[in-house]
Amino acid sequence: MTHTGTAATAAATTVPVTDPGTANGSGTVFRETAAEPRVQSVPLAQLSLELGHLYMEDFEAGPERLRSHFAQVKPWADAACALAAAGGRRARVSTCFLVDDYFTRFSTPAELLPMVIAEAGRAGLTIDYLARESGCAVAGGTAVAEEVQARLVESPAPGTDGTRPPAVQTGWLANGQRSPAGGLAEAMAGAEPWQPPAETAARRHSVFVDVELWDEVDGRRWWSCPFLAAVWQLARLGLLRHAGEAVLQPVPWTAAEFPREWDELPPVIRLNPAAAPFSAYRTCSVLPARFLGVEHAVRVILDQVDIDAEALGQVARRSAGEGLPVPEEITDRISYVMYAGG
Repeated sequence: MTHTGTAATAAATTVPVTDPGTANGSGTVFRETAAEPRVQSVPLAQLSLELGHLYMEDFEAGPERLRSHFAQVKPWADAACALAAAGGRRARVSTCFLVDDYFTRFSTPAELLPMVIAEAGRAGLTIDYLARESGCAVAGGTAVAEEVQARLVESPAPGTDGTRPPAVQTGWLANGQRSPAGGLAEAMAGAEPWQPPAETAARRHSVFVDVELWDEVDGRRWWSCPFLAAVWQLARLGLLRHAGEAVLQPVPWTAAEFPREWDELPPVIRLNPAAAPFSAYRTCSVLPARFLGVEHAVRVILDQVDIDAEALGQVARRSAGEGLPVPEEITDRISYVMYAGG
């Protein structure tokens, strides 16, 4: 079967397939291609370099705040590019910038984005791809965050008895065993002693994290910043699929001006026609140090997401073919630079 990168709704055809299981290894069987799962492949760079993920209060502070941010990002971005090109190879590195239009909407794309692009250019940086954080929740009618949540496979901590509801019901995901919930002791029974939480993969001492995935306000679910950032990382690693189709793929932006409304802007746009692919084998994010807690939570989430096996296989085969094999663990493909201040 030849991979076409289309959805599984394509018309069924039959193709001859050599069957190594026959006596002489040369037998032929016929198989309907529609029966084969089709997972769209995506172009991949070697590194996706995030130049910023700022909140609306950062933009509200004006051009000076952006100028300070990009000035601090520039030397680290240069170092990441140099590392990707180690050994004399020509590295394919794409840059991206994420705008928070999910929790708070400040200004308009027409007013805000030219300022972001201009300040990045002033620092000697080029933003290849620009993304809206709301696209990590819903993109093109696809409930992206909800589908990632459906792939959560919680790591059971030692001694778990199943009395606590799963994360898809509570909206909380931990990296270990929580402290037992206090309750009324049975008559004549002694009080249950307090027990500390415990990290599942602790190295002698625990660093226990309990991550809020979402909350609800007036009947509407709001995904948390760490959960949307986890979706963002999966998109940058080329591992998001919906019914076999790639999700959060960039749309070329050729218009002279940006729209007045955020919803009129595609979730991910390509600003640089000559850019390397949006998704990559590895990611690096240069962020203010205040994002440290968020990104720790991102890693807790990604450690418990069941990624599409074929998407994983595509990346593994292609990276190995380039002599740049990726680590098996998703979180080992992600790196950060956290700068002080900001």
